[in-house]
Amino acid sequence: MKASQVYIGIDASASSLEVAAHPGGEVWTVSNDGAGISELVERLQATRPALVVLESSGGVELAVTGGLAAAGLPVVVVNPRQVRDFARATGRLAKTDAIDARILARFAAAVQPEVRPLPDESAQELNALAARRRQLVEMVVAEKNRLRTARGRVARQIREHIRWLEHCLEEVGQNLGNLIQASPLWRAKDDLLQSTPGVGPVLSITLLANLPELGKLDRRQIAALVGIAPFNRDSGAFRGKRTVWGGRSKVRAALYMAALVATRYNPVIQAFYHRLVAAGKPKKVALTACMRKLLTILNAMMRHQTPWRICSTS
Repeated sequence: MKASQVYIGIDASASSLEVAAHPGGEVWTVSNDGAGISELVERLQATRPALVVLESSGGVELAVTGGLAAAGLPVVVVNPRQVRDFARATGRLAKTDAIDARILARFAAAVQPEVRPLPDESAQELNALAARRRQLVEMVVAEKNRLRTARGRVARQIREHIRWLEHCLEEVGQNLGNLIQASPLWRAKDDLLQSTPGVGPVLSITLLANLPELGKLDRRQIAALVGIAPFNRDSGAFRGKRTVWGGRSKVRAALYMAALVATRYNPVIQAFYHRLVAAGKPKKVALTACMRKLLTILNAMMRHQTPWRICSTS
């Protein structure tokens, strides 16, 4: 077996890492801590795999991914849905940690997903703060919904909790702003994005934290990555409706709200939206098209480092 032909799959949990090699099917386990990751790095450096693949697993994969990348090993974190679909397509329906690791190794060999640079420590902090902000917003909304039917002491407790959550939300917002302002590069990107009518701090931070590929891909690739590129559903003489699915839901949600605002205050998006509606397109379809157009504009602005005021007059 040539070293360049070895593919590694790692199924990560909070306490352990199940590792499998393909071809060969060898499986072993190490602990998901400093000692286990060091042992894994040493073993894989000797093996020199062509690719190491992990699933995104709620953060438990971050330490081992960082350790492998720091050691110069080609590692990529993939969407779990892709791996599940691959497993079903190959007839692997059973699920254990060892099976999952073998599936990941076979997925690495068959699909060979592209290795991309991992975010640095500052980017990880930005991502964590942005995620925390989303969590706090969701908790505030949930508590306000509970307050509608609460009475007496329960209502008072909920009001106190809402005040505390809103204080935390304000603090996280300040931390996000300080983190962006402390980086000349991020500050320039943030200013560029927010020069666009309809784009506010929420979408700007979401894009900076969750879509580092913005400006580096073409319009079709970036739309597919976010999950707003329409896919055909045709077979023989049948012509189904084109639909969008998958992608990065956090970016899509922020982009949806920004597109709603842009249909009122951004002259380019507003004209585009009304033209589609006048042509008979359902409003939801028209709004999705506006999301795609807004993302395309922002992608071009980031690629050429051109703010809106110049872009809109050129």
